[in-house]
Amino acid sequence: MKLRTLALAGAMTMAMTSAAVADCAFRNDVPLKSLTAGFEAWKAVTEAMAECGNFQAELDQEFRTKQPAAFAADPALYHIGGVANATLVPLLNEGTIRPLDDLVARYGQNLTPNQLIKVDGQVVAVAMMVNTQHLMYRADILDDLGIAVPATYDEVLAAAEKIRAAGVVEYPLGATFKTGWNLGEDFINTYLGFGGAFFGAGNQPAINNDQGVATLELMKRLTEYMDPEYLVSDSTYVQQQFQQGKIAMANLWASRAGAMDDAGESQVVGKVMMASAPAAVAGGRPASTLWWDGIVIASNITDQEAEAAFRVAMEGLDRQMVQANNDVAVWLVDGFAPGRLSEGAIDTATAGAVSYPAGPTMGLMHTALGNNVADFLTGAKDARTTLRDIEAEYLTAAREAGLVQ
Repeated sequence: MKLRTLALAGAMTMAMTSAAVADCAFRNDVPLKSLTAGFEAWKAVTEAMAECGNFQAELDQEFRTKQPAAFAADPALYHIGGVANATLVPLLNEGTIRPLDDLVARYGQNLTPNQLIKVDGQVVAVAMMVNTQHLMYRADILDDLGIAVPATYDEVLAAAEKIRAAGVVEYPLGATFKTGWNLGEDFINTYLGFGGAFFGAGNQPAINNDQGVATLELMKRLTEYMDPEYLVSDSTYVQQQFQQGKIAMANLWASRAGAMDDAGESQVVGKVMMASAPAAVAGGRPASTLWWDGIVIASNITDQEAEAAFRVAMEGLDRQMVQANNDVAVWLVDGFAPGRLSEGAIDTATAGAVSYPAGPTMGLMHTALGNNVADFLTGAKDARTTLRDIEAEYLTAAREAGLVQ
């Protein structure tokens, strides 16, 4: 399976059944539900969907663990799903989302070719935005201390040392090192930055090498400048560290950039700037991966529900929504105007960051990484033992899935 590559230069349930549908092109009479991530872009999109009526959105950062079973139910527990590169794969593998070509032909006249995610020639998802982890930094702190914006991780570490010596924040760095998916993603980003390959012939694991050791050692060095509770630090945790003035730098998702300037919850409005993700090695590509987020429609629902769900989704992905929420994402929807908050994502992409290598084997590797990297960071195991255990866990899962002989 190969997903089309896009070109690029805590749970919250929200009942959205208001009768006010003035901004929707039609009145929806079919009860609909969605399950998506909970960051600002999804809040904006689902609020726009709700303008059509009879719609309930569940925004949950643990959506990726809930979607497979929810969409496999018959009937499906949700009609619309929010997915990304990797989280689309389990739904495709189980056949729980429907091809969208007929609905795109009827109601997708405002979509661009770049939004149509195809597998085996069929449209299976509609992308709404590009996402990537990139460097966010307190420009005021770096300026006051005479620190240039870091372009490599060696420069990040040098800057962190100066910031710690100055005592201007609690911790120089933040990072999404929460045990599980987040920690696995940070390893993947860094390992790719070192030029590593994950698999050899026959889907055999190939991370127990010098690049794997270098990745673990760099991650460990970074933790010396973080909150000691870094193993519970996910995107929301790091976002709040920035907003509360506790950290000076972090490699954080572009989808969180808008929250830095939210005067209702941020103490650092206008002070956090964006730049390309740092390179793991001087002259190398950014140690990050490119993602897209978008919508899918469940298979195990009626055709009437599917049509209504797609029409509501298109209302959530229209020009009006983007113009009202321009800075909360790097939108692929018509009407987006790149600004200061999107500069880091654009710089990361143009500097050569690669797309996340989504697929069944990568899903198993990602899980094994998330389950084991913490053993090295905490000193429970050395680097080679940690990498060997990751490969062993991956091999067990891959053999059970029939991916390795």
